[in-house]
Amino acid sequence: MFIDTGLGVGSLGNSAAQAQQAEALGYDALWSSETQHDAFLPLTLAAAATHRIKLGTAVAIAFARSPMNLAYIGWDLQQMSGGRFILGLGTQIKPHIERRFGMIWDHPTPRLREYVLAMRHIWQCWQTGEKLNFRGDFFKLTLMSPFFNPGPIAHPQIPIYIAGVNDHLCRLAGELCEGFHVHPFHTPKYIAEFILPHIDAGLKAGGRARGDITLSSAIFVIAGDTAEERATVREMVRQQISFYASTPSYHPVFALHGWQKQANELSALAARGQWGEMPALVSDAMLAEFAEEGTHAELPGKLKKRYAGLLERITYYLPGGTEAQRAETVKQFHA
Repeated sequence: MFIDTGLGVGSLGNSAAQAQQAEALGYDALWSSETQHDAFLPLTLAAAATHRIKLGTAVAIAFARSPMNLAYIGWDLQQMSGGRFILGLGTQIKPHIERRFGMIWDHPTPRLREYVLAMRHIWQCWQTGEKLNFRGDFFKLTLMSPFFNPGPIAHPQIPIYIAGVNDHLCRLAGELCEGFHVHPFHTPKYIAEFILPHIDAGLKAGGRARGDITLSSAIFVIAGDTAEERATVREMVRQQISFYASTPSYHPVFALHGWQKQANELSALAARGQWGEMPALVSDAMLAEFAEEGTHAELPGKLKKRYAGLLERITYYLPGGTEAQRAETVKQFHA
């Protein structure tokens, strides 16, 4: 099991220093997200400042860009990092694609499937010199003159991870992708009984095996070396769980545990803007299904046991702790 970390969403100027610190502490990969900032610019700085740590997006929004646009970005980052780049893609939801990005939203799973195939076709064209001739239902890519062809690179096989919460995207990941980003709002039971069966169905359709795909996720932990520290973090996690659970598209996670009533109540409170009342609906027993609790030193052992056979890469959703505690976390994961 690999222990990864996230790149902070603060100033772009801090990206290189954060990446160097993560590499020095021994983390296996550094993930950049796309919320308030572009996901790729920080990784450009991180690639120039590091030598070992893998660098990926978790996630970049595919439908905000064309396959050609992302193919160029991925190719450059793969070359600049010496083969350490992982391209993680998400679809985002229809209102954001249409109203925030001003792009087209239709048939998201078939479109994303074609998107992945189109990028791989482009990379093959650049690496081998073969003619660009991709013709699909959503994308037609047939023009690549030498002036616009960046040419071959030393590490042309760029891993593609996709993210999702529904069965269609799980199956797509199993069929075509090197990895799948499991949403942080999950439980081990949900991964075992929903995510993995659909991943396995996709693997079977693609003639692949479980070892051909990596499952990665940011996970909730309640970490603290004192009872007081853990109490503070516990309430932060409880609040975040209540927020996620209020979103109807995430209700299946609660429903699997028999908590549909609480999910509906959380949605109603959110609709009325009663955010402060929501955490009280998440009991300690419910919280324990979503988050492992313990000291910084003992959590790695607990998490390896909790996610054995379910996840290959994990990132703490709320990392917290001092630099020394984070170093101990990495040490215990690698032990």
